[in-house]
Amino acid sequence: MKYKGSCHCGKIAFEVEGTIDVALSCNCSLCSRKGALLWLVSRENLTLLSADDAAGTYTFNKHVVRHRFCPRCGIQPYSENLERLDANGNRMTAINLRCLDGIDLSTIPMREFNGRGL
Repeated sequence: MKYKGSCHCGKIAFEVEGTIDVALSCNCSLCSRKGALLWLVSRENLTLLSADDAAGTYTFNKHVVRHRFCPRCGIQPYSENLERLDANGNRMTAINLRCLDGIDLSTIPMREFNGRGL
């Protein structure tokens, strides 16, 4: 299925294709503060509808995840992992499910992810 998403103000817009089978609730210092629910997909399944440079980038700890955020409204709709690959060797991205249009989060199974342990 194809989903549309954006930051709050719409400066960052994207489409992502796949099946949402689980939402990850990460307990790392960043995710626990922003309250994101994450869906991991191959980066090739994410199509930006806005320019890549519309998003700011924040990294911390090992600097292998590019947390992409809107410099205007502050919302972080996705992040890109520079090291983690899927089974086909493609980079992974984490979509903030709270930034997708028209989904009911109560229907998606939730799994805890120990990001503090990384």
